[in-house]
Amino acid sequence: MNIAVVAETAPAKTLIPVIEKLNDNIISLTHSEGAKKLLSPYSSKVLSIGEGRRNTATKRSDLTIGRLVLKDTLRTHKALKSNDVDMVLTCGNAGDVRKGIAAAKKLKIPKIHIEQDLYNPIEMIAYADLITVPNKHAQKLLKKMYGIHNTVNIKGYPQAEYVNRVPIMSKDEIYRHYGVNDFYILFLGGDTRASDIPNIIQEVQKLDKIILIIPYRFEATSISQFVTRKGVYIIDGYVDLISLMNASQGVIYCAGMGVTIEVGALSIPSVKLLGFHTEHASNDLAQSVGIDVISAYDIQYAVEHMRKPHGSRLIKNGIKASIKVAELTRDMNMFDTEQGGRKSMKLIWDQRKQYR
Repeated sequence: MNIAVVAETAPAKTLIPVIEKLNDNIISLTHSEGAKKLLSPYSSKVLSIGEGRRNTATKRSDLTIGRLVLKDTLRTHKALKSNDVDMVLTCGNAGDVRKGIAAAKKLKIPKIHIEQDLYNPIEMIAYADLITVPNKHAQKLLKKMYGIHNTVNIKGYPQAEYVNRVPIMSKDEIYRHYGVNDFYILFLGGDTRASDIPNIIQEVQKLDKIILIIPYRFEATSISQFVTRKGVYIIDGYVDLISLMNASQGVIYCAGMGVTIEVGALSIPSVKLLGFHTEHASNDLAQSVGIDVISAYDIQYAVEHMRKPHGSRLIKNGIKASIKVAELTRDMNMFDTEQGGRKSMKLIWDQRKQYR
């Protein structure tokens, strides 16, 4: 069977443990350079379906965005059709999922979607044939909020298995590379508002600790203007984040599900900053494994009292979850339920408006 996986960087880490359990031909579609590198060893082909588009200072019109999405969707359609794809597997809540499901729908290709971001999913999951969720609460939430019934509870997060097995640089290597051996990390990820950064850095600088700032979705130059004391450094360029977090004394992060799973599986003392998604499945997961979710004003107290998350439980359930998804690719027809369709898509679209 030819299976196409469509994903960006963080979702690729969820899909890899599943791919490893399949004996099928894997074709990977993405517009992310990070995902290309991650998925290449597991794929017969890695095809580009466009270019990554970060937020820019100049807001693009809806017409421009629509034109770009349509262009990439047509590229995805061509890739699926020319490679005789039998099934599409997606994960995440970004544009790649939208293009993958839309193109597969047009071609009438079966679609399985791994959903984790329950409060803010991509609207096209309404047309997935089967949607996996990490727990019973998620099943109830998708049904209640969006009228989606075609779900399977896989009871975990496959990315935790990936984190448990990925090669990690030794702590001594990290210490030599960065020239410090007693540091904390501040990670500014996809849940961070640019307007919140000055306050976050101001509060972090009150800590009497060495801080390494990872400005994931932001330019380092836009962050440096807010750094006012010694011992706070901005790490620009490529970062082996898992190795760096593993070598740290603790992690302060304003990001979503991916980083929550990583610090949880690594059992790194952490605190999660409440970003612009005040309701988010990553907040629920963080609290369930022992990571406090806080405001920026609580950073100093929370860091002094941070503790190790329950990583072993997260990994154990992640392994079982990836096995379950692999089984579903071989026999998804055992769940004969209808897609959410247009009504569900409209409900998700209305929910996403609050984050635009």
